[in-house]
Amino acid sequence: MKVPNAQQRRLLDVADLDAAIAKAGHERRNLPEDAELTKLAEQLETVRDDRAKAQVAVDNLQAEYDRVDAELSGTSKQLRHDQETIDAGLVSHKVLSELQREVDGLSRRAEVLETELLEVMEQQEATDSEVQRTEASLLHLTEQQLELTTKRDAAGVAVDQRVEDLEAKRAAAVGEIDDALVAVYERLRGQGKVGAGLVRQRRCGACRMEMDPRTLSRIATTDEDEVLFCEECGAVMVRTDQSGLPKPAAAE
Repeated sequence: MKVPNAQQRRLLDVADLDAAIAKAGHERRNLPEDAELTKLAEQLETVRDDRAKAQVAVDNLQAEYDRVDAELSGTSKQLRHDQETIDAGLVSHKVLSELQREVDGLSRRAEVLETELLEVMEQQEATDSEVQRTEASLLHLTEQQLELTTKRDAAGVAVDQRVEDLEAKRAAAVGEIDDALVAVYERLRGQGKVGAGLVRQRRCGACRMEMDPRTLSRIATTDEDEVLFCEECGAVMVRTDQSGLPKPAAAE
C-alpha cells in the first residue's frame, strides 16, 4: 500500500488525538469530585443514621417524661387531698392513722418520681444536643454536597468540551488521509491496538520494540510513500525527519 508520506504523518496526529480523547474520557469517568461526592454520601448516610437514632431517643425520653410526670401529678394530687383531710381533723383516729401512713408512702413515691423526672430531663438535654449536632452536620454536609456537585458538573462540561474540540480536530485530520489507510488504522484500533507510531531511536513508536540494524536499513531504503507495518504489533510505522534512520549508502 502506498500513501503519500505527508498523509502518513497526518495519521500520527490522529493517533495523538485519539490518545488525548482516551485520556479525557478516563478523566471524565474519574473526576476527583465524583470520588469526593461518594465519600460525602457515605458521611451523609452515617449522620442521617445518627440523626434518626437521636430522634428515637428523644421520642422515647419524651414518652418516659410524660409517664413519670403524669404519675407524679397524680401522686401529688392525692397527697394534697390526704393532707387536707388530715388538716381538717374531721376523721376518726383510725382513719387519721391510715391517712398518715398513706401520706408518708405518697411522699416517698413523690420523691422517687421527682428524682426520675430530673434524670430524664438530664438525658433529654443530652439527646437534644445530639439532635442539634446531627442537624448541623447534615446542613454542613448538604451544603458541601451542593457545592461539589456544581463543581463536578462544571468540570464535566469542561472535559466534554475538550473532547468535542479534539474530535473535531480528529475529523479534520482524518479527512486529509487516504481512506484505505484510515480503514487499516481503525481496524487496528478496533482490535485494541495502537494504530500508528513514529519510528524513532530504532524503535516502533506504537509498541516500543527495538528494531535490529537490518530491519532499520530496510526501512530506510523503502520508498517513503510505502506504508510499513511493525512486525511485532502490526501498527503503521510512520517515518519522519525525527526517525533517525541510517542514510542509504551513496551509489559509486
